[in-house]
Amino acid sequence: MKLPNFLIIGVQKAGTSSIYGYLRQHPQVYMSPIKETNFWTNISKDSQLNETSSQHKRITTFEQYTQLFEGVQDEIAIGEASPNYLFHYQSSLELIHQHLPNAKLIAIIRDPSERAYSDYLMHIRDAKYGGKTLVEQLKTSSQTSYTLLKGLYYQPLKHFIDKFGSEQVKVYLYEDLCQAPIQFMQGMYEFLGVDPTFYPDMSYKAQQGKLPKNQAVNNLLRTDNPIRTAAANTLKMFLPLEIRQNIRNQLLEVNSIDKKQVPLSAEDRKLLVNYYRDDILKLQDLINRDLSAWLKY
Repeated sequence: MKLPNFLIIGVQKAGTSSIYGYLRQHPQVYMSPIKETNFWTNISKDSQLNETSSQHKRITTFEQYTQLFEGVQDEIAIGEASPNYLFHYQSSLELIHQHLPNAKLIAIIRDPSERAYSDYLMHIRDAKYGGKTLVEQLKTSSQTSYTLLKGLYYQPLKHFIDKFGSEQVKVYLYEDLCQAPIQFMQGMYEFLGVDPTFYPDMSYKAQQGKLPKNQAVNNLLRTDNPIRTAAANTLKMFLPLEIRQNIRNQLLEVNSIDKKQVPLSAEDRKLLVNYYRDDILKLQDLINRDLSAWLKY
C-alpha cells in the first residue's frame, strides 16, 4: 500500500494548481490524479478511517484515498495537494501526523491582501457571492469570513512547524514563483529529493483569472434559473451535449475580462493590510523572510 510522502497543505489562490501541474511533469514525482482530496479534513479525530463523511462526496474513505496512489511505480516523491489543510489545521494536523508522520509538507503563501481579493473575485466570477463585498466583510464580519481568515497564516504554520519540525515543513512565497518560476520549482524538487535540474514546461498556467463584464449575464450562464433551463431544454433537441457546453463556454468567454483590469484599490488595500499587519509581523519572524512588501499600501 502506497501513501503520500509529501503534501501541499496551502494555500488557495497562491498558484497551487499550476504547481500541482509542474510537479506532475517530473518523472520522479507521482501526484494524486485528484487535486484537493481534502481527505485529512474529511474525518474527525474520533472517526475510524473507513467511515464516510456526509459533507464530502468524493474521497471519504481510507480505501478510496489509497486507491489514488495505486498507480505509483518507481517514483521517489509521492504527493497530493489540498490547500485547505493549512486553514483547517485544527482537524488536519493531528490526522496527518498520525498517519503520515514523516511526510514533507509544503505551504505556498501569498500576500494575504492580494490573496483575499483574488479569492473574492473568484466567487464573483463563479456567481457564488451574493453577500457582502470584501470591505463590508472586513468592517462587519472579519472573524467569520473564510475569505479573510484564510490569509492569517501565522497560527496554522506555527502549529505545523511545532508538530513536524522545520526540516519537514517548507514555506514558499507565491511572489517568488511569479518572479523566478524555474528556480522556484527546482528548489521544490530539491526539497522533495528528486532531480532538481528538471525543467518543467511552464507554457500553461492553471486557472487564469477572469471576471464577468456583466454580472447579470454571468448569473444567467452559471446559476440554475428558468431562462437557462428553457434554453437548455430547447437546445437539447438540436445539439449534442459537447456542442452545448462549447456554446456556453464561448458565451462566458465573451462576457469575461482579465481580472488584472480590476486591481485592488489603494483604499481597500490599506484596510486589508491593517487587518493582516500583526499576523504578517509575527509570520516573518517565524519563517525568517522579509515580508515588508506585504505591508505596503
